[in-house]
Amino acid sequence: MISYAEYRAMRRFPALDGLRAIAAVIVVAFHFGGPSWTWLSGSLGVQLFFVLSGFLITTLMLREEESRGRVSLRSFYVRRLFRILPVYLVVLAATYALAHLNGATGRLRESMPYYLLMVNEFAPNSAFLHSWTIAIEWKFYLVWPLLAFAFVTAAFWRRVAVTVLAIAALVALIPFEKDWPYWPIHYVSILVGCLLAVVMHHPRGYALFRPLTHPVASLAVFAGFVAVHLSLYYWPPAEDGHSELMVGVYAMSVALLLPAMLTPGLPTKLLSWRPLVLVGERSYSLYLVQYLAMTAVIALVPSYAGHSTRLFVATTVVGLLAADLLYRWVEQPMIAVGRRLSGRGKVVPPVPPADPPSPTPATSAALTDLPASDLSDRTVPSTPVLTLGGDRR
Repeated sequence: MISYAEYRAMRRFPALDGLRAIAAVIVVAFHFGGPSWTWLSGSLGVQLFFVLSGFLITTLMLREEESRGRVSLRSFYVRRLFRILPVYLVVLAATYALAHLNGATGRLRESMPYYLLMVNEFAPNSAFLHSWTIAIEWKFYLVWPLLAFAFVTAAFWRRVAVTVLAIAALVALIPFEKDWPYWPIHYVSILVGCLLAVVMHHPRGYALFRPLTHPVASLAVFAGFVAVHLSLYYWPPAEDGHSELMVGVYAMSVALLLPAMLTPGLPTKLLSWRPLVLVGERSYSLYLVQYLAMTAVIALVPSYAGHSTRLFVATTVVGLLAADLLYRWVEQPMIAVGRRLSGRGKVVPPVPPADPPSPTPATSAALTDLPASDLSDRTVPSTPVLTLGGDRR
């Protein structure tokens, strides 16, 4: 099993890029795969992203608070700005340009104020429909650091209480009416990830999840998660057309999966497979360009029009090619600018682990030598500060 000290010494969670890759691809399958892929419940891929975002971003801030004494909100917002907006605006501009060429800018122009103000989920039409998830996370990034790190000082139980109360308040905003906005449940998914991060950051909280890091338990949890995901296809539809209960159950299952993916074992090895990692690193751009990729595929091969397996596969391939260009020429350079402007990358004094024994020198060296997979918060500290991303899709 992974000790608390070993968990705190981890600078990467290598399996999570694989989870991002799977989440991104099943979303593409949901959008373009047609009836042959409905069993995959690809729409829930966005909930996987939400839980991951809450967990990773909160873990980053907790470790920054401990190592530096406080969380720099200015640095955080600068990094988020340069992490999210450049690619988003490039893809939005490309979407507008394509609509202009097709003489169909009316709907996009009508919704453009919503897309620029990041309230996409309230746009009057679906001209850039899938971008609603970006708006959800953007508002989370704006509010959560203030709520959990500016208004609440470094106190475990107070932070847990604030997170639980926030979840309860959002659940209370979900009346069972068909015409009610569906957005509160998505913040619940993110906050489930936040709560997991807060609990696991504390020695006693981590002890609750440590049994899941045993290799046998890890394999069992992974198999159970796959079973839960596949069972969603058979979930009885809600009378009001919404599925908040299903989303909540799925978010909790993701929260149980994440600690189990810390330990070396078969699931972690599978999710750390290099092709999956490469897709996971480009998942944010892949998510954004999927509709442009689909348009390009149909323009090149008109017979692919209509949701089908071949459209799903071709869109994924073309989308990955475009995502790779965006990753190299937009994401990485802009992230570097954000990191430079935020003042990150300075060496800070190491923080002694709270739960002896410490990781062995071999383990520490292996973690230190691993290349950072993060696209937003890379640092070069001497303390084991986590370097990972929290918003790829």
